[in-house]
Amino acid sequence: MILGANRDEMRTRPWDGPGRHWDDRPHVTAGLDQLAGGTWLGMNDDRLVAGILNRQNSLGPATGKRSRGELPLDALDHAEARVAAAALAALDPAAYRTFNMVIGDTQGAHWIANDEALEGIRLQPIPPGVSMVTAHDLNDPGSDRIRHHLPRFRAAPSPNPETGDWFAWEALLADRSRADDANWSGAMALDPEDFAPEDFAPESFESEEGAERMNFGTVCSSLIALPAPGSGKLPIWRFAPGMPGKTPYYEVML
Repeated sequence: MILGANRDEMRTRPWDGPGRHWDDRPHVTAGLDQLAGGTWLGMNDDRLVAGILNRQNSLGPATGKRSRGELPLDALDHAEARVAAAALAALDPAAYRTFNMVIGDTQGAHWIANDEALEGIRLQPIPPGVSMVTAHDLNDPGSDRIRHHLPRFRAAPSPNPETGDWFAWEALLADRSRADDANWSGAMALDPEDFAPEDFAPESFESEEGAERMNFGTVCSSLIALPAPGSGKLPIWRFAPGMPGKTPYYEVML
């Protein structure tokens, strides 16, 4: 599985890069949101990855709602993506503000949507081929970002983690050609195959209009590769603690 993700957030919101930040979850490596104590993206020692993003018009916390940053950590308590996805799909949707989640491992990836217009939480597998999620639905052409970027990721050469070739995806994650969009909060890419390129790709996060754009932007970026079990290869997480294209990636200690 291969994944690439940008995180867009208020620049004043404090966070720490990927690490084993939770004493009660020593098997989890994830970024730490210092404000709420959760994460936006992480992986566990079973080679499961979980990430979360807002749906439209749901930036920030809300009175009476739990933090959405809890949810990737809950997913990472499981060893298999299909089991984790089923567990999170059974949550009370009213307990959280709306969100999209991606949960994946080397066996496949799943999209979970919690939206006020839905009756409950929606769960569906991510199909083979490059896909994209924004604050809208999976591969939704109603998202300007999906219409613009999804064809570009599908046409781009796939990363080759074995040779260290991430060039095409790094360039796309650094691209700001749609930075004029009012609704923009990041980008993520994921591929469930063994270091293969063609199964799941960018995920863009969009915030609602009215965000304080001078204080809101890409604060970090990740590129993750999860090899197939038994391959003898080790997982890779490359992390840029700033805007990609301006901040170099380093390899996270796993």
